[in-house]
Amino acid sequence: MKLYKYVDGRCNASGNKIKLLRVSAGLSQEQLAAKLQLSGLSLNQKAISRIENGERVVPDFELIYLSNALRVPINTLLEIEK
Repeated sequence: MKLYKYVDGRCNASGNKIKLLRVSAGLSQEQLAAKLQLSGLSLNQKAISRIENGERVVPDFELIYLSNALRVPINTLLEIEK
């Protein structure tokens, strides 16, 4: 499968926003991973780090879990920063 890169060689468009929202919510990567695990998505701290650094693809179904954990609409995770 060919993996297309987003801007600056990133594998996702949402990682920067996820990090910003996580920090704004006062959550560590481990705490966000724990919230996701409790809601049924099995991600660990390393996966959160890779998402935020743009090294990991974020499937659409994971955006649902992330938006719920961060208490924002999904479209917020995909907003383009200017």
